[in-house]
Amino acid sequence: MTSTAVITGGGRGLGREIAVALHTAGHRVVLAGRDKDVLDLTAHEIDPTGDAVLSVRCDVRDELAVAALTARALDRFGRIDVLVNNSGIAGPTAPVWETDAQLWRDTIETNLVGAFLCCRAVLPTMIAQRSGAIVTVGSMTGKRPLFGRTGYAASKTALIGLTRTLATEAGPYGIRANLVSPGPLEGDRIERVFRAQAASRGISVDAARAEMLDDSPLGRLVPGADVAAAVVFLASPAASSITGEDLNVSAGIVTY
Repeated sequence: MTSTAVITGGGRGLGREIAVALHTAGHRVVLAGRDKDVLDLTAHEIDPTGDAVLSVRCDVRDELAVAALTARALDRFGRIDVLVNNSGIAGPTAPVWETDAQLWRDTIETNLVGAFLCCRAVLPTMIAQRSGAIVTVGSMTGKRPLFGRTGYAASKTALIGLTRTLATEAGPYGIRANLVSPGPLEGDRIERVFRAQAASRGISVDAARAEMLDDSPLGRLVPGADVAAAVVFLASPAASSITGEDLNVSAGIVTY
């Protein structure tokens, strides 16, 4: 029986890497996100035949859109075995007293409420199957202070509580829930964070980058492929006795 995985934010960046890795591991994949053109391009790159991939435009903040995503996945593939909550935004970078309240709310709505809505939507079918794996992408910032990042940090810390409680509630139905906490990922997004950190703190971009990397025993950023491999593992039968866990993939910056 072929497994089906739904990946939110699956069109680009880390979500794309996760989708490719899951497809390579044998899963059919459903890519969800707000940019349909990007989703379609990624879907074609993953499987030009379209037999094992579906792209669905979905804003995870929208309850009806999330319900429609689940319905589309079930209509096409008949089951949902894996949910990867990857959609997320960086949010504002500023001290609390200078942070725009609406931007702060947008961060919570996307990163936390979106994950909740997706979990709630897929759980009935997983419960009926008596099986399923939910993997949520958190962040080391949910456990380690980062100046000016209260909205992002609060959303990612909350995902730890969501995951642990969900593991307790859904475990009796054979459903596992785990979190992956990446460190600073290679790519444009972390460079934007470094620039924002530099601007908000009055330091150079090089200093902001060096400060982050100095805390890593490996002295480097994290390749997205390493995070994708962790997600594939947690979604697989090899992790059948692992639930409620928070797996750090941070090049050693966070070890708790």
